[in-house]
Amino acid sequence: MTDIVIVNGARTAMGGFQGSLTSLTAPELGAATIKEAIVRAGLQPNDVQEVIMGCVLPAGLKQGPARQAMRKAGLPDSTGAVTINKLCGSGMKAVMQAADAIKAGSAEVIVAGGMESMTNAPYLLPKARSGYRMGHGEVKDHMFFDGLEDAETGRLMGSFAQDMANSKGYTRQQMDDFAIRSLQRAQKAITEVSSRKGDVVIDQDEQPFNANIDKIPSLRPAFAKDGTITAANASSISDGASALSIFMVVHVPSAILLVLQVHASS
Repeated sequence: MTDIVIVNGARTAMGGFQGSLTSLTAPELGAATIKEAIVRAGLQPNDVQEVIMGCVLPAGLKQGPARQAMRKAGLPDSTGAVTINKLCGSGMKAVMQAADAIKAGSAEVIVAGGMESMTNAPYLLPKARSGYRMGHGEVKDHMFFDGLEDAETGRLMGSFAQDMANSKGYTRQQMDDFAIRSLQRAQKAITEVSSRKGDVVIDQDEQPFNANIDKIPSLRPAFAKDGTITAANASSISDGASALSIFMVVHVPSAILLVLQVHASS
């Protein structure tokens, strides 16, 4: 049997904007999930050939955010590490690239996922290098400028989501029902995060528990007067990370795969 399988994974709790995870950088959050994903998969750090982590807001994180996370997780320096940016799909694309690399024979074990601290996204001074000679300057929010706004038009990502919802004919009721189900499910797989101030244990996601489900149907549209997307059924501004252990399995009996707790296979 030849297969590519996801053998366990981990995530931090999702912290709200300027919430409980504010003191932690994206690489610190990523390191916690990489380390735990390896433990849960029954691996040793030197079993992993590469780490691939998505990160949309790398400004101010220093060089190589994924490599920082990999080293903080205790993996040897010989382990490859790469940071990728595909906006909201960055973590998913990291897993896809891991599967492609394994399929191509470049590696047998990869840890892949995503990490972000939207809270700690810095402000930017676009003209500071050449100097502000006269008049008013402008400060850009890295979170909006490089993350939430379209590069060509400046439109917010949520407005494009509203366009897509309209084109697909999704109703407000459908979207609210999905949001409520999602909120009710987002309460599992918490792991400990180490920081300079000691271990930080966040035992639940912040945003889902801040939501009032009864009020969701009455919220105003966020991006269009008669729109269907609201603050409740749209994605929130959050901090957190997740990681998966991905294997190439060759000629392994089904019984052993059951012991490995395979969660998905190609």
